[in-house]
Amino acid sequence: MEKFGIDSVLMRELRTSKNAETLARDVADLFVEIAFNYIQKNGRFSVVLSGGSTPKALYSLLAGEDYRSGLDWSRVFFYFGDERNVLPDDQRSNFRMADETLFRPLRIEEANVFRWKTEVAEPETVAAEYRQLLTELVDSKIADACVSTQFPQFDLILLGLGADGHTASLFSDTKALHETDKSAVINWVSQMEELRFTITFPVINNAANIAFLVSGEDKASTVSDVIEGEYRPNDLPAQRVQPDHGKLIWMLDDAAAALLTKD
Repeated sequence: MEKFGIDSVLMRELRTSKNAETLARDVADLFVEIAFNYIQKNGRFSVVLSGGSTPKALYSLLAGEDYRSGLDWSRVFFYFGDERNVLPDDQRSNFRMADETLFRPLRIEEANVFRWKTEVAEPETVAAEYRQLLTELVDSKIADACVSTQFPQFDLILLGLGADGHTASLFSDTKALHETDKSAVINWVSQMEELRFTITFPVINNAANIAFLVSGEDKASTVSDVIEGEYRPNDLPAQRVQPDHGKLIWMLDDAAAALLTKD
């Protein structure tokens, strides 16, 4: 794995891997390292999961022989950055993907998994219940003086990047981009003509560690625009990921990083 370097102002680090397979393994190493440290320090580790093909490969690795014994999984607590407005057993559900590749293989207790309860009929109720979960997480942790107490501070948030520059379900020109008071909301995505559920940027930027996982040459132009291009946060929502006090790590394969400079 190659490190491009660290931006000391944003606490942003770029790491590259040879291909998608190597990237998944490098992210798994990072996941276990961060989780182990937090479990040693605090007795627990809270992580926000992402959907998509790269995270799916990551979850399968974590549940495999090389990684499953590296952590006390009973001390890991899982949340979701976003979800589609589908039932939890739907093929498009982020929860279903994580359940099949990570939770069930590792026999994660249901009490350790905090999903969007999409089976509730009213979407606003789904979002409100998730906000309550996040409020309870705030209340359960001792507040650090430099960390917002209005929003939870996750130990790690995993994010993907869409070819259009979105992350989680925070798409360009959508209402949720400008949410500053609520931790979780419904978000109508006109580009897809569908309703999504998503955590908001105040939650993301309050995390101790944020990791973007991006692979494929189809993402290279977007990666370049988001990291090195003009600041256009309404068009490229991923540019709004700027940690308040934590660390941002871009984990890219060589194809996704192809258009970046190495300065």
